[in-house]
Amino acid sequence: MSAETEILLCCLLWAHEGCGASLSAYEDGVLALLTEHGGEVVDRAKSDGKDGHPDEVQFYRFASPDALDSYLNDPRRQQQAAERDRVIARTELFPITFLPAV
Repeated sequence: MSAETEILLCCLLWAHEGCGASLSAYEDGVLALLTEHGGEVVDRAKSDGKDGHPDEVQFYRFASPDALDSYLNDPRRQQQAAERDRVIARTELFPITFLPAV
């Protein structure tokens, strides 16, 4: 991937009450599609979701804007929209830049 065209994203996910495990299961399925579209999960973490914190935090890397669009429009991902709506209460997705480790 070229650093000039790649897209780095952070995704924060909040589950509906009692759906934390289902959120993770849904994400396991749709994130498995990333590599087919020039994307990768850089890292993924789970929290307890208490005090308004997200239930899951994910970092992605896509080869290009077209790769991201391809993933977002994958029919297999879109077919899961009802399950996504059932388990995920809120999503925040935003571009990032990784900093060097100290």
